[in-house]
Amino acid sequence: MSLRETLAYRPNVGIVLFNGKGEIFMARRADLPGDIWQFPQGGIDEGEEPEQAVWREMKEEIGTNNATMIGKRDGWFLYDLPDHLIGKALHGKYRGQKQQWFLFRFTGQDSDIRLDTFEEIEFTTWRWVPPEDVLSGRYNLGFKKDVYERLLPDILAIYRAASRA
Repeated sequence: MSLRETLAYRPNVGIVLFNGKGEIFMARRADLPGDIWQFPQGGIDEGEEPEQAVWREMKEEIGTNNATMIGKRDGWFLYDLPDHLIGKALHGKYRGQKQQWFLFRFTGQDSDIRLDTFEEIEFTTWRWVPPEDVLSGRYNLGFKKDVYERLLPDILAIYRAASRA
């Protein structure tokens, strides 16, 4: 049995934050080399429900909860870490993550977004990105490119349905 097969998936929430123009919040990771960009996400604490975790993670990672939840992707979204990160990333305890993804409409001002409000800074900079630019190659998504290729069609369908309602 390989190390990967002995490890569990880490419970996690993902945040897709849209502004009023339909652009998506993306940020550059502080802890990874190579100018890696991603959507905010984070672990679900013991005894915490995913919806509690997503609001906590939003506040910790981007410094604000000025948002309205507009949808959620059904079910858990699983992804495995690449082989070279098994036993290293995620404190070496997980093979990957199982995520619940939530969609939000940002209701604040750009100045409300603060990347430096929590002791462990996740991101160094951020921007609003048109959805078509997420997978365009303009942003280095690292190994999460495959994750976003599978995830983004679902997210955009949920967003479009919420925008029509």
